[in-house]
Amino acid sequence: MKIFVIQSNEKKELSITDNSTAADLATQMHLTAPNEAICVIINDQPSDLSTALKENDIVEFISFDNRIGKNTFWHTSAHVLAQAVLRSWPEAQPTIGPAIDEGFYYDFANLTISDADFPQIEEEMQRIIDENSTPQKHVCADIDEALELFGNNPFKRELILDFAPEATAFTWYSQGEFADLCRGPHLHSLKKIRSFKITKTSGAYWRGDANRPMLTRIYGISFPDKKLLKEYLHRIEEAKKRDHKILGPKLQLFALREEAPGIPFILPKGMVVWNRLLEYWREVHKREGYIEIKTPTLMIRSLWERSGHWANYRENMFTSTIEDREFAIKPMNCPGGMLLFSASGHSYRDLPMKVAEIGLCHRYEPSGSLSGLFRVRSFHMDDAHIFMQPKDIQKEILGVLSLAEEIYRTFGLTYSLVLSTRPEKDTIGTDEEWEMTTAALKQALEKNGKPYDIAEGDGAFYGPKIDFRVHDALGRMWQCGTVQLDMSLPERFDLEYTASDGSKKRPVISHRAIYGSIERFFGSLIEFYAGKFPLWLSPSQIRILPVADRHNERAFELRNRFSAQNYETSVDDSSESVSKKVRTAQLEQYNYILTVGDREIEDGTISVRTRDNVVHGAMDVDTFLQKINTERQQKSLCSSI
Repeated sequence: MKIFVIQSNEKKELSITDNSTAADLATQMHLTAPNEAICVIINDQPSDLSTALKENDIVEFISFDNRIGKNTFWHTSAHVLAQAVLRSWPEAQPTIGPAIDEGFYYDFANLTISDADFPQIEEEMQRIIDENSTPQKHVCADIDEALELFGNNPFKRELILDFAPEATAFTWYSQGEFADLCRGPHLHSLKKIRSFKITKTSGAYWRGDANRPMLTRIYGISFPDKKLLKEYLHRIEEAKKRDHKILGPKLQLFALREEAPGIPFILPKGMVVWNRLLEYWREVHKREGYIEIKTPTLMIRSLWERSGHWANYRENMFTSTIEDREFAIKPMNCPGGMLLFSASGHSYRDLPMKVAEIGLCHRYEPSGSLSGLFRVRSFHMDDAHIFMQPKDIQKEILGVLSLAEEIYRTFGLTYSLVLSTRPEKDTIGTDEEWEMTTAALKQALEKNGKPYDIAEGDGAFYGPKIDFRVHDALGRMWQCGTVQLDMSLPERFDLEYTASDGSKKRPVISHRAIYGSIERFFGSLIEFYAGKFPLWLSPSQIRILPVADRHNERAFELRNRFSAQNYETSVDDSSESVSKKVRTAQLEQYNYILTVGDREIEDGTISVRTRDNVVHGAMDVDTFLQKINTERQQKSLCSSI
């Protein structure tokens, strides 16, 4: 029979024997390597390789390099993990085990383990892989059959009952003696799992609810190649060296205290970086025609009902009752910006109006999800709202994309673009508005010329968006900036401008941020630079080391001169040896370390070295200043000396 295969974005016609499966076709096409044919997409539907093919099917094999392939590989590995745990701890109750960004986890009730149990679990996983039981897909005819199979597990029972109103059938997979509810797809052969490792265990509340049972979560990672696991483990070790939760306090940048969970304290050195981030942000935004505002942090409930946040975001908001009226601390800056626009009349000549705000927001995050500066309860958003006419959309979106490119390039960051479309549930706005705004973002991305991915259903509840996912030095991605289109809030807030013909029109709004959460951006920079900030951002720019007490006067003269030019400068006049002072300055990540002794005083020079222990030797002070002034002005990412 005839089928069509998509390879390298080309569709080719092939002939196969009747009643062949996708696995048979993969063999015919020699897609037998462990990283190939992880699963298959048949007529746009991800499927197992055991799926029978029909005449004129359109088939695309998915490799491990593809996100769908990784999810399939890692979810199958999660089933192997669960099977291994149940063999060793048969009283444990499996709950859920999804693939995540890197690897997978499985949550268990009635299980207590520690790191010492990892080797036992890994040994059992290897035995299961060696047995190579093919994962088999099954379908329950109705909810009663699903409950008969899995109803003895209260967690599975709850999932079945929750899904029942919408589910037309329940699917489950078996491999050997293990069975689990699952949509699939799964690997056709467990032998594709060539390397794996249990990475950590932690507690996790059932369905993320602190009022529900605490479960034991086991994390793991797996690959179709041992080399990939080795590279991953190396990357994890490098990541530990860059962990902002360790480096931040060590370098006196920020502190986290139990007295304010999820709300970081920014320390004096951290404020140096913070203020330079904002100074640069204000510089480029003023140049691009943005005006800056500040809106209240606490606003009345009716405002949030009007904006739609109360109905769609209430569980993430901090609220308070004052004089018998309910208020909420803002989780987003948008409604305040709408109020300011509506406070005065506007004509088409005022548009586009670019209104920016460094807004302090608060969102409830479960304590178990808090993580340094990356997941907090209080944060600053570098928001901006662009109020415009429909004809301005493409130009303004392209302007945001260009501005983001400039800003990220300044920090040495690369990024990916992702277009997120309308979620399936709980959105505001008409179908026509969603179609128009989504098409406008697509057109801007096409004209921008950079590749982008599409995340179906990941848009905001009020409109589609483009996300900027920044890549760090280890290849990880951080969600930073975003640009969104919104035709709903102008309607809800009755926003108007006077058109050229005198009629009243609704503006279109673009919500956008480039740093995103400044706290998260700060944390990502700590990790990206491994604490070694470029000179223009650095809170520790120059450390002066007098060789002996008699050189202190000259050292402090130099400090005053550099400080007068706004350099973060200090003198180490301790009684330690020069080599010990140098080592201390390097550990504190001073960009430049200057030694002053008899010869330097006599010659009117300084002896210069960098934190990476590159010794430049004697240098005239004016020459040194000229070089670092240029380095700072150009926001260079590396030393200019």
